[in-house]
Amino acid sequence: MSGAPNSDPHGPVSPESPALPALGHGIGWRPAIDLTVERLPGVDFVEVVAEGIDPGRLPESLRVLRGRGVPVVPHGVSLSLGGAGRPDPARLARLAACAEALDAPLVSEHIAFTRAGDLDAGHLLPVPRTKDALAVVAENIRIARDHLPVPLALENVAPLFAWPDDELTEGEFLHELADRTGVSLLLDVANLHTARVNTGADPYATLDRLPLERLAYVHVAGGIERDGVWHDTHTHPVPAPVLDLLTDLARRAPLPGVLLERDGDYPPDADLAAELAAIRTAVDRGRNASGGGRGR
Repeated sequence: MSGAPNSDPHGPVSPESPALPALGHGIGWRPAIDLTVERLPGVDFVEVVAEGIDPGRLPESLRVLRGRGVPVVPHGVSLSLGGAGRPDPARLARLAACAEALDAPLVSEHIAFTRAGDLDAGHLLPVPRTKDALAVVAENIRIARDHLPVPLALENVAPLFAWPDDELTEGEFLHELADRTGVSLLLDVANLHTARVNTGADPYATLDRLPLERLAYVHVAGGIERDGVWHDTHTHPVPAPVLDLLTDLARRAPLPGVLLERDGDYPPDADLAAELAAIRTAVDRGRNASGGGRGR
C-alpha cells in the first residue's frame, strides 16, 4: 500500500506530495504502434492504458522497454473517482497489479465519473464543480491511494459541456482538491483547450490557479473542431493553440514529464517523431523565455 496520508474530505489538510521522478518526454504506448514506440528517438517514458493490458501477461514490447530502463506509467480510465459511489475494489486491485508488474513510478487516472449504479456511460464525464462534489472526490481519492502501491496523479478531462450549478472554476476545484488530498496532477493542456472552445473557460486563468508544484506530468494531444465543438480525438496532429499552452506552462513551472497521446489514425513514424520534436521545441521555448506576460 502507498502509505499516503488520510485526508479530511471536509476541509484542507495540505498533506505532503510524494516525491515524483523526472520523466522527460514520452508517448502513449498502444498495441498498434508498439514497434514504432520502441524505435522512436527521444522517448524517455511511455504511458499504457491500464485496462488494455493483463498485468499477468505483459506485452513483449512493454517488457523490452522496461528492460531498457524506460519507465511505464499505467493510465486508468474506469475508476470513476468523481462518481457518488466508492471506487470499485476489483478495479483498484487491477490498477495496483499493473503498477507492480510494470515497476511503475506512479499511476494516473481522471477526475471524472463514468458510472452510476449499473449504468456505464462509456465516457469520461466532467464532475460538477461544487463543494459537495469536492468532498466526495477527495474521499474517493483517499480510498484509491490507500489501495495503490505508488503515487497517484489525476487528470483534468476534456469537457463537452459545463454543469449549470458549478460553484468553482476548474482551477479553483483542482487547487482545492490537491490541497485537501495531496494528490499530484496530470495536467492535460489539450483538455484545457477543449474547455476553452466548448465551455468558454480561459485556460490561462486556469493555469493561474493551479498548484503547479504538484505537477506529475503533462498530456498533449490533437483534436478537431466541428460546428463549434472541439472533439478531443487523439487522432489529429497537435494544434498550435495547444502547443502555445504548453509553452506558457513551461514558462511558469518545471515540467517533470510531457507525453503525446495518440489513439488512432497513426501517421508514419517520421510524422510522430516530428510531433514529439514540436512538443520539445514548445517546452524549450517556454523554459528559455525571459520575463514578461502570458502567451495567448
